[in-house]
Amino acid sequence: MFKKMASDAFGLSDIGIVVPPEDFDKTESDDFIKHEKNEKIYFLIKTKSDEYCFTNLALVHVDGTSAMSKKRTLRRYDYETTVFSDVTLETAGTIDLDVEIKFTVAGIPTSIDIHKKFDTEIKDLYKALHEISTIMHNNDIKMEYAQQSLNLAATAVGRSGSEAITPAQSFEQITRFANSWLNEHKKDYKRADYGDVYELYINR
Repeated sequence: MFKKMASDAFGLSDIGIVVPPEDFDKTESDDFIKHEKNEKIYFLIKTKSDEYCFTNLALVHVDGTSAMSKKRTLRRYDYETTVFSDVTLETAGTIDLDVEIKFTVAGIPTSIDIHKKFDTEIKDLYKALHEISTIMHNNDIKMEYAQQSLNLAATAVGRSGSEAITPAQSFEQITRFANSWLNEHKKDYKRADYGDVYELYINR
């Protein structure tokens, strides 16, 4: 079924298809999913040469040089360490065969053309990616505020420290506290798992 869908959809163009969940395990992307860490595929787009696999933990891009070549380059963008932004969707016109979803990941502009018969599914993906990018943006702002607050606190402590404590000791204590605090609250600002977002918009 999957091979037939791919063949019918691709033709001579590079317009992608949305792979149904029952065919996820027939794709190359599935080989690179961290099943050991409970990673789950929520959305998968396949073109003639590429696969774009959206999981609860990352975007996995299987990048092929061409449809005829078996050579592939794997790129993994974990949400915890990667910024997604500028998510846009270009719907199909009257004579268009495809819709186009665009986003920037790790500073790299990405554009994917998908057959317009998957218009509904792509709209759901757009909503999920837009929500993820919004959460990331807001968390970055909160993290920046938290770091500024720590810096102000460190400055204040340094000025009002006891004479019994040397500047070096005071600096060491402040640094230790700041690192401990940031490590403890890192999960509040750098989310690793966005499965709940995909569940809300896609897995309905």
